[in-house]
Amino acid sequence: MSLLNEEVRDFTRKKFEAELVNPVNLVYFTKEKSPLIVPGHEPQEDCGFCPETRQLLEELAGLTDRIKLTVYELDKEPARAAEFQVDKIPAIIVMGEQDAGIRFFGIPSGYEFMSLLEAIVDVSRGQTELSQETKEALKKLTREVNIQVFVTPTCPYCPVAVRLGHQMALESPLVRAAMVEATEFPELTQKYEVFGVPKTIFNDSLTLEGAVPEEMFLEQVLKAGAPEA
Repeated sequence: MSLLNEEVRDFTRKKFEAELVNPVNLVYFTKEKSPLIVPGHEPQEDCGFCPETRQLLEELAGLTDRIKLTVYELDKEPARAAEFQVDKIPAIIVMGEQDAGIRFFGIPSGYEFMSLLEAIVDVSRGQTELSQETKEALKKLTREVNIQVFVTPTCPYCPVAVRLGHQMALESPLVRAAMVEATEFPELTQKYEVFGVPKTIFNDSLTLEGAVPEEMFLEQVLKAGAPEA
């Protein structure tokens, strides 16, 4: 059974036809089904949304010849996982010829489906809609910045933060940005004290809560990437 209904499929196909320019590679890390046996309970998969995430990506790749999907098993391809700095699944890397640091950890469903589509389009075009001031400021970074945006599929404000992070990653080789689906990674949600979404973590030290303007988001990126005293 298709995850995308006919209306969404038609919308997505038309968007890809109109906006994709260069080929896009979707690199997907998953894990084969390996049920965890708990006495008295039905077997549970240790990557609950991996099959659905793979199906979603296969359906997207089937809509255009400009998208290529490559699938790796996390536990069977440790070298590849290390290369892409992937330590949890499901994981999606959206890239062109080179990896720009754009990640999705967890299934990009609900409102985050559009975040995935926009990331694909941005990578295909090789450009973003960020202001020229923001682009110039990002060129001055001297330290790496790792951005994690915690989201839920039902949050209408979360894609704003996800998209800002991904666009800044595309503009700067020193920035990496990931959507993290909060309910799929409860240990991280607890670690970063995520009580509401979107919540954005910069280099494990700075945080932003809620959807904020581009200028405010950039300010935190620049703080996180400032030279150490």
